[in-house]
Amino acid sequence: MYGRFGGRRISPKKRGGREMRSRKAIRPSQLRLDAESLSLPTRLIHLQDLDWISCYQQQLRTENKSENTRRNYMCHLRSLIETTLPGEQVLSQHDYDFMTILELASRMEPLNGRIDRWSHSQADLRPTTFNAKLAAAKHLLKWTGQIWPDHIGRVKTGKRLPRVLSRSELSMVLEASRLSENAVASIVVVMLLDTGMRVSEICNLDIGDIDFADGSARVREGKGDKDRLVLFTDRTLERIKAWLPVRNERAATDELAFLLNTRCRRLQPRGVQRLMDDLAVEASIPKGKLTPHVLRHNFATGLLERGADLVSIQRLLGHSSIATTRNYLEISDQTLREVYHRAQATRKTIEAEAAQQQHDVEELIETTPSTSSLGI
Repeated sequence: MYGRFGGRRISPKKRGGREMRSRKAIRPSQLRLDAESLSLPTRLIHLQDLDWISCYQQQLRTENKSENTRRNYMCHLRSLIETTLPGEQVLSQHDYDFMTILELASRMEPLNGRIDRWSHSQADLRPTTFNAKLAAAKHLLKWTGQIWPDHIGRVKTGKRLPRVLSRSELSMVLEASRLSENAVASIVVVMLLDTGMRVSEICNLDIGDIDFADGSARVREGKGDKDRLVLFTDRTLERIKAWLPVRNERAATDELAFLLNTRCRRLQPRGVQRLMDDLAVEASIPKGKLTPHVLRHNFATGLLERGADLVSIQRLLGHSSIATTRNYLEISDQTLREVYHRAQATRKTIEAEAAQQQHDVEELIETTPSTSSLGI
């Protein structure tokens, strides 16, 4: 076969003196969209003219995202969607609320530069905050059937130890909560510290979820829509019995909530955080150092110091992955010393028991009459 100017045309598969392998088909996840090929996935075609907010929130609920996660996603996505390109007008509140799914997909097309401008505007945020916003943006693009740009990735956060209170600080917080004029302060601090419950879980706890005879409570629909059992210490049970008369005075006949504020309404996470701020001032510790999550970290670290294994701590905290549990624990020098001394004491006990067993066997052999013919 000859080419246009009389030379022999070389087959594309035999250029360079060898056959060229045909390129493998790229996977759908490697495809990049352009403005002309923009299309919605099949699952969204019949929804393309509906407003995106209600449809996307329904998708988050379908995936069992917690209420906090859904709220954070919607908050993080607003700055991305409202980012303007050169020549565009600022998006009005009405246009934002009633934007259709098709309009959203067109606006979020990954090659038009909007994502790049948005990511550059977020550069001054803390790494953890930026990564949280990035996770929300990636989830939105995946929902609309588009591909996230490869050049925009997560920021390295480094390894940070969880914040915990020292023993003296814990003593001051417990004393401040006991003497507080707010009747709910003592029960909240003790339950957070002795059970490791999340602030949302303790606020959502109903009086019917508590088993007084068993000394436990059933956390329903916790993070990830998971139920789990939490156990009470004697101190927690004492605080619960002291709180019940106050609760019964505040509660209406049909009230289910276990913890009620001074307005006789269910206690909210924001109210718990304000309570922590007040207790921090009364305990003379930095205001931001006392949070419900810090008490949860103290609960986990205390279990480790007293000899609990990671799997047990994982179940008590309600973690899906044991890797998350490891991140919760602060292995301080004092913790290492206590774990080391406990392990050494256990080793000495085992060695002493083994030596005693060996001694008993030797004594048994010496005192047992011989049955040989010589002995007879």
